[in-house]
This record gives sequence, structure tokens and C-alpha cells, in this order.
Amino acid sequence: MTEQVLTHRAAGATSKSATPAVKKPADDASQIAEEDNDFLKEKDATPSFKWSEVVWYNVFMLALWHVGAVYAAVKVVPLASWKQLSVLWLLFWWLSGLGITAGAHRLWSHKAYKAKLPLRVFLMLCNSMAFQGSIFEWARDHRVHHKGSDTTADPHNSQRGFFFAHMGWVMVRKHQNVFLAGKKISIADLLEDPVVRFQKNYYISMVLLMCYAVPTLVGHLMGNALIGFFVGGVFRHVWVLHMTWCVNSVAHFFGYKPYDRNINAVENLFVSIGAIGEGYHNYHHKYPADYAASEWGITSGQWNPTKLFIDICAAVGLATDLKRSRTAAAKRELLAIKVHEEMLKKGVTEQLSFVDRTISRVFFGRSEDQMF
Repeated sequence: MTEQVLTHRAAGATSKSATPAVKKPADDASQIAEEDNDFLKEKDATPSFKWSEVVWYNVFMLALWHVGAVYAAVKVVPLASWKQLSVLWLLFWWLSGLGITAGAHRLWSHKAYKAKLPLRVFLMLCNSMAFQGSIFEWARDHRVHHKGSDTTADPHNSQRGFFFAHMGWVMVRKHQNVFLAGKKISIADLLEDPVVRFQKNYYISMVLLMCYAVPTLVGHLMGNALIGFFVGGVFRHVWVLHMTWCVNSVAHFFGYKPYDRNINAVENLFVSIGAIGEGYHNYHHKYPADYAASEWGITSGQWNPTKLFIDICAAVGLATDLKRSRTAAAKRELLAIKVHEEMLKKGVTEQLSFVDRTISRVFFGRSEDQMF
């Protein structure tokens, strides 16, 4: 499998430190800040599509996985009991999702918190179940994504269109600027983690075990190994792929920008539901080193199960040094005031439309002044 097959968006280094689970301010400690983006000046013309850039092996594998997923959805899922679906689809969706969100993304890509060895091993196993590229590849690509977000240096540049940002980027060779940006980021910390090294060295074996063998075994224990393979393996794998890809596509096109109006990343509740808390993307791009990747959590009206998971791990001593933004709320309020003043200058004094106000309520906590 080429390194481009399903390498996605996140993973950071871990530490053996046993310091208390203190939530540290993230603003000044951000490993990757949008302001440091050397390529933001390069909002250049969208590269034209060239057939010579297509990676046909990747296209074939994606087609194979999707044919299998459609077959599973039509022929196998209807045969599964609710109990089997709850475990093979829902539970494994969340477990493999955590391998991306709490593991590859917030821990290894952004170093937003530190994790003890048992937690790192657990997240590595979950990440292998997700089958989106090794932690090393995923984190490398995600750091490059932040280095050149929405430019030709972005592996899944949204300027090239929704489909490219969603999954087209996996089907073609990376733009030369992606490689140039990659040379400007540090990834040495990733290989300093023995858990990351182990998965990188035995990735195919780990994927076969966690993504397919484990669901098949669980299906067998629940009465039907084929249901386990197709529902917990094939269908769930493709489902989680698209939930993760929605962060790159949907969360760069449809939503709100309460923290930074000058970037494409937006807030989208529906992406958060699918990607278990990753849909508060405007916040994340503004404060990439914040372990929560959102201003609030489930108890405050934002659907962010990954934050809750990390909080629980911190409470039992498995996660430490949780980084948190100090200024997000104040900056959000200042931006809301600025937007309101701009609306007044334009003579927009009437209330927003019924549709806009309804959408505002759907996207938890978004006031009318924050809609743009």
C-alpha cells in the first residue's frame, strides 16, 4: 500500500512524564499556529486536474472498499440484530474514531496532552482499527495540513473543491508544495514514541488484526462471523473513513466562524456527531493545541465525546498536561461585537430570517451576531 492510501489528519508525540493532569493554557504553546503558515500568501490558482497524477492503486482500493460497504449495507446489515449492530457498528465506530480523534489527532499530531503507555497502546489499537494510514503518516499529513491550510501546500486543499477535500486527495499524487511544507515541520518526536514505531513497522498486520479479524471474531462470538466481518469490518471501516473525511470537506465549506473569519474552517454540529467531536473546526484551526478542539464540551452543549474521554482518562491518571486556550471566549465575544457593528454599518438592523435563526439554534450556542 502506498503511503498515500488513507493517510489523514492527525497524530502527535507522547511523553513518559508522570506530571499531574493539569489543564495548561494552549494559546502560547500551540505547536502549529495558523499565523506561522508560510503558504497563506499563496492563495494561488487551483491546480488543474491531470490524469497522470492519478494513483490507480489507491483508486482501486477505494472502489473495492466501497463496493464491499454497499454490499454489506444492502445484504448483510438487514440480517444483523440490534445487539449485533450496537457492538459491530456503533461501538466499533466510536472505538476506531477515538483512535483518530483522541489518538492520531489531538495526542500525536498536536501534542495537546500527554498519555501514559497503557492509553497510548489502547489508542494505537483503536487507530489500527480505523485503517486510515499509520499514526506516523496521519500525523505527518495533518501537521502539513495546518502548515499550509487551504493552499497548494495542504494535502486536502479545499480550494480544489469539495470532492477533492473529501476523498479526491487520496486518489492523486500530492502537490509539490505539500512536500515543501513537509520539510518545514518536525516529525522526529513521532518516531521517538515506541508505540508509534511499533505500529509503523507492523502496520499491515495491525490493520488485518484490528480492522477485520477482531470484528469477525466478535461477530462469531455473537452468532455470525460473516456479519462481524461485513458490518464490523468492511461497512464500519468505510463509514468511519467518511466521518473523518467530512472534517476536511464539510467542515471547510458549511458552518459558522465564531473565532476566525479569515480561514475556511467552520463549526458544524453534524460533523461533530459523525467524527465524535471534531466538527468545531473553526475553533480548532484557531487553537490547534487545545486538547478539547472546542470551547466547551458535552455538559455545556457541545457534542464532543472525545473531550469527555480525555477528561475521564485524566481523572484516572492516564492523561496529563491537558492544554487549554486562555483567550478563546474573550476573542469570540470581541469578534461577535465586531460582526454586530459591521451589520449595523450596513443597515442590517432587522432580525435574521427564520431559516437562519433555526440553523443558529441547531448549531449549539451560536448567537445571531456570530452568523456570517
